[in-house]
Amino acid sequence: MTSKVTYLGDLRTSSIHTNSGSEIISDAPLDNNGKGEAFSPTDTVANALASCMFTVMGIKARDMEVDFSGSTAEVTKVMGTEPRRITEVHVTFNMSISADDKTKTILEKTAMTCPVFFSLHPDIKKEITFNWK
Repeated sequence: MTSKVTYLGDLRTSSIHTNSGSEIISDAPLDNNGKGEAFSPTDTVANALASCMFTVMGIKARDMEVDFSGSTAEVTKVMGTEPRRITEVHVTFNMSISADDKTKTILEKTAMTCPVFFSLHPDIKKEITFNWK
């Protein structure tokens, strides 16, 4: 089992990661009858894309002896209607290092191989931007 999700009422859930015990609280968003006091389930999907891309880049960067600690990613999720669904995810990476063109290309291409990227439906537009120092 990966996690255990408990419905807390009032459109809120608690998800406990089985191996670590860490917790994620989710709320329905304001535009869907919720309080918007935590990540919504669809927010976590969009956020997972950036987190996954950073993770696979980090693995490759470690092998290359490159440290991009302190880099950030800004994530924007766009929702559609009928049915209500994620239609776009925009991720802007602000990389904390300057790098040569070869390193940039390797890390950017590696990011596009993350499991979440491939798991999202092909109809979901993924707009990925890298800003290097």
